[in-house]
Amino acid sequence: MGYGSYNARDWSKLKQSKNISATSSENEIFVRNEINPKFDPKFINTREARDSEDHPNSTPIIIGLDVTASMGYLAREIASTALNETMMKLYSTKAIEDPALMFAAYGDYSDVSPLQVTQFESDIRVAEQLMDLWLEFGGYGMVVPELLWYFAAKHTTLDAYEKRKKKGFLFTIGDDADLRPIDDLKKTWDNALSYEKMKEVFGEDVPKSMTLQKIVKEASEKFEIFHISIPERGSSDPLEFFESVIPGRVFTLKGNEYQMLPEILISIMQVTNGADKETVINSWDEMKRATVKRILQQLPQKGQKGIVF
Repeated sequence: MGYGSYNARDWSKLKQSKNISATSSENEIFVRNEINPKFDPKFINTREARDSEDHPNSTPIIIGLDVTASMGYLAREIASTALNETMMKLYSTKAIEDPALMFAAYGDYSDVSPLQVTQFESDIRVAEQLMDLWLEFGGYGMVVPELLWYFAAKHTTLDAYEKRKKKGFLFTIGDDADLRPIDDLKKTWDNALSYEKMKEVFGEDVPKSMTLQKIVKEASEKFEIFHISIPERGSSDPLEFFESVIPGRVFTLKGNEYQMLPEILISIMQVTNGADKETVINSWDEMKRATVKRILQQLPQKGQKGIVF
C-alpha cells in the first residue's frame, strides 16, 4: 500500500460528502456501530508499507488512538482537523520522506473489539479508513496498547525496514495509563494478560512465554515507539505503565495542546531522524514554539532506544 498522494482537494470533497464541519460530533463522523471486518486483526495476516513509483522511500507511520469512553473528542479532533493538517504539513515541509500512515483504534480487554487497524496509505484513503473505524467507547481500567505493539511486531511488512534497515514510527495517544500493577506486567502473557483474549483478538496462538518486555523490544526493531498522554480533563495522569515500558518516550500534553498534534508528531519524527532541535522548533509559528520545545526537550538522543523493564 502507499500509492498516490494526499491533497487538499480530495480532503474537501470527503468532508463535503460526509457533511463534516468543525462542529461535527464524534457520532456524526464515526457512524459505524460494529467493527468493519477488514480492520479486524483476526482476518489480517500482514499490513504492508511498500515502496512505489510515487513513494520510492516509504516511511511507515502508525497512529494508535485510545478509543475508550473518555477519548471521543480526540478522535473527532483528528478526523475533522488534525489529520488533514498533519498530512498537508508532512508533504509541504517534506519533514518525513514518503509517509505512509496507518491508523489503529485500541481499547480495553473487556471491549468487543479491543483493536482495529487500517491499511498503510499515502492519499485520501488514510482519512476514509480512519472515519470507518468503530468507536466502541468502552474501557474499565485495562487499556491495552500492547495489542497494537504486538500487531506492529508480528503483522507488519515494511520495505523501509527490510530494504534499508530504517525504522518507522509508532505513536499511541490516550488519556490514561494501564491500571494493572507493573509487577504483574513483568510476567508472561499467560499470567499477566488474558491469553484467551489474545487468541480471540488475533485468531492465532500467542506464545505463552512471551512477555510485554519481549514484544515491545521486537516492535522497536521496526518502529520508533512513543506515547502521547492527554490526561482526561481535570484528572491526574498516571504514566507508570508507559514510563516503565518506553522511558524517555512519553510526552504529556496540557490543556488544549492536543490541537497541536500535527506539529508535535512531525517534530518528534524529525528530531528522532537526526534533525537539529532548535531548527525544528523555529520552523513553526511563534505561538507554537514553546510547546514544541517543551516536548522535544524530553526526547532521548538519536539512537537511544529507551526501552527497558
